[in-house]
Amino acid sequence: MAEALISVLIEQLASIIQKQVQQEVRLVVDIEKEVAKLTTNFKTIEVVLKNAEERQVKEVDVRQWLERLKDVSYEMDDLLDEWSTEILKQQIHQQEEEAGNAGSTSTTKKVCFCIPAPWFCFGQVSQVTLRRDIAVKIKELNERLALIASERQNFNLQYTKREIEQIERQKSSSFVDKTFGRVDEKDKVVEKLLSGSGQGGATCLVIPIIGMGGIGKTTLAQLAYSDEKVQAHFNTRIWVCVSDPFDEIKIAKAIIEGLTKETPASNELQTLKSIIHESIKGKKFLLVLDDVWNQDYGKWEQLKLPLQNGVVGSRILVTTRKEEVARMVGASTDMVNLEVLSEDNCWALFYHIALADREKNESNGLEFIGKQIVKKCKGLPLAAKALGGLMRYKKTRKEWEDVLNNKIWELDGVEEQVFQPLLLSYYDLAPAIKRCLLYCVIFPKDYNIVKDNLIELWMSQNYLNSIGNKEKEAVGEMYFDNLVMHSFFQEFKKDDLGNITRCKMHDVVHDFLQFLTKNECFVSEAERGNNKRIMEFDGYNKVRHLTLMFAPEGPLIPSSLCNCKNLRTLATFDSKITSFGRELISQVKCLRTLNLSGNSLKEVPNEIGELIHLRYLDLSDNYDLMKLPDTVCNLINLQTLRLIRCIELERLPEGMGKLINLQLLHDMGCVDLKLPKGIARLTSLRTVDVVYIHGDDDIDNNKEALFKLSDLRNMDQLCGSFRIEFLKDLKDARQAEKAHLVNKNCLVSLELRFPVDTPQPNPIQEETLNALQPPPNLESLSISV
Repeated sequence: MAEALISVLIEQLASIIQKQVQQEVRLVVDIEKEVAKLTTNFKTIEVVLKNAEERQVKEVDVRQWLERLKDVSYEMDDLLDEWSTEILKQQIHQQEEEAGNAGSTSTTKKVCFCIPAPWFCFGQVSQVTLRRDIAVKIKELNERLALIASERQNFNLQYTKREIEQIERQKSSSFVDKTFGRVDEKDKVVEKLLSGSGQGGATCLVIPIIGMGGIGKTTLAQLAYSDEKVQAHFNTRIWVCVSDPFDEIKIAKAIIEGLTKETPASNELQTLKSIIHESIKGKKFLLVLDDVWNQDYGKWEQLKLPLQNGVVGSRILVTTRKEEVARMVGASTDMVNLEVLSEDNCWALFYHIALADREKNESNGLEFIGKQIVKKCKGLPLAAKALGGLMRYKKTRKEWEDVLNNKIWELDGVEEQVFQPLLLSYYDLAPAIKRCLLYCVIFPKDYNIVKDNLIELWMSQNYLNSIGNKEKEAVGEMYFDNLVMHSFFQEFKKDDLGNITRCKMHDVVHDFLQFLTKNECFVSEAERGNNKRIMEFDGYNKVRHLTLMFAPEGPLIPSSLCNCKNLRTLATFDSKITSFGRELISQVKCLRTLNLSGNSLKEVPNEIGELIHLRYLDLSDNYDLMKLPDTVCNLINLQTLRLIRCIELERLPEGMGKLINLQLLHDMGCVDLKLPKGIARLTSLRTVDVVYIHGDDDIDNNKEALFKLSDLRNMDQLCGSFRIEFLKDLKDARQAEKAHLVNKNCLVSLELRFPVDTPQPNPIQEETLNALQPPPNLESLSISV
């Protein structure tokens, strides 16, 4: 991770000096020599980082040296970001002054920044103080970095020649839609599912599949679940992914959805149990509970009792890593202990990914080495898939021998030997892609990762740099595809064109990433008896990315964050936070990413504007949120604003036009939202989910400040998917013509929705539709009238 970070810092150092010169904003003078020293020190360290990162797993002193290096690097990144932001603020201030002077002789309305922020006080005293502070910090960090650079000699770190990164490769799938082996195991499970016996006369037989992580328990359950005889035998089949923790309410709801095809509204366990009891009556069902960890018999019994109302012959298939869970469900006699794949089947799986598409002569020359590599997999399907993806693009015998002889295989202490092939596959990634992969640990296990959202998160952390003419999103797509080819993702969902839209990460891969980021990323489970785990963690000052799980209803207070003052990411999942305020914000001033989606926020505090580093703000699914404070407009580095399904949100601040770096505005489901006119001035804005047109006759005291359909005319940078939804008909269809929709050449999907309160299109709708001439490069056009 340090390798990619330092590479970015070197670029930033050069860029910020260039900004001072080219843009004539001399915020910090006479600093060029100190910056030159910094660059030299970073480059001296950079050449040994690959060797250091490979050795850190086994050598504690090297790991500690890297930790010190990362600390300094992160502090430098924060300082450079502050420096760059101050330059940007000066430019905006100058533009405001020019606009003010011009406005004094015209009727143009000037929209100022929202609060008298201290960083707009560009008097002589504040300028001198600012310059001195930055200069002093740079000098202090440079001294620390010079010491770290000299310490590298103590570890005999080897210089590693950096190869040119070949990120853009031939598109091909490395994930397998085909199974190898498991025939006997499948037959055994199917036989148990179809047998007539039960445990002690019980209605429902429980069959556990037990095995270590990544051994193929879920795959075996899927094979049995999809067997034709099994499908014919059961009236109803239900699949529930349980994972950890064991949430009885969530599991009960999933079972009800499988039985009734409806989502229950209640969150009361007793009510849900009654629904299950009635819905299961008279049905012979198969229920799969995949990935069960919890061994609390009381919780299991609460779930199992209502299932006894099914027909005799019903089955529950449980997959778990833990034998204690199998014994807890009372199924010791019907366990299926899943062993590793045979070497032949493991080789077949590896061959299918790594060699099947090659010329016969080429594959024959590599088969002997490949079989030796497969032996290292120890029969784990996940390992064979990961290594197959790794070897797929290695062409020469030497490259294969290097993999075979790599000492990473001999690492000790990695759980169940599972991480060894994953480590090797991880080290084969380019440094920038490593960082992107490691960041995925912020998601909970078994989380449905939306690809586009993941790329936005990578952008917020500055993990994506433009390559040639490619935009950052395109680079993110390349990185994602690279991780897919290395088999780090699975369970793909695709759109109609076959493009991956969602994926999951195998638990073992998630564990592996947690192992690699244990001092930098932390998952804090605020409820359900896990607070002890938080208290035992003593590396708070090292934590950069924090995920809060199950935060209870109430305010988010600083103590919830374990005094993590260097956070760059704060994300919540399955939480019910109602508010946060100044005390919290004062502790998280380094944040780049703030995800508070799915909570119960009613308002956002004014202090949000103090998070000057913030790039990504997600407030989606806060159904009671009615407005954003004007101070949001002070977040001039903000790139992504997500407000999806904030159904009570009616307005965005008038000064949104100040967010000059805003690129992505997600507002789907905000039906009452009226955009400010300033949105049209944002030249960086490339994505707006939907524009809701409220008609011309809305009663509004500030009508001229609102976004109209005609304001689309200068937003030709819009790309991807876009919807225009007319909540009322226009009175003047010329607005549609002025939108110049035909010029939006980067749009690939367009949806036009008209009011549905009339049985057929009226003349004004037809006129509007005719004026909205679609752009030429569309792949999808939908019109609803």
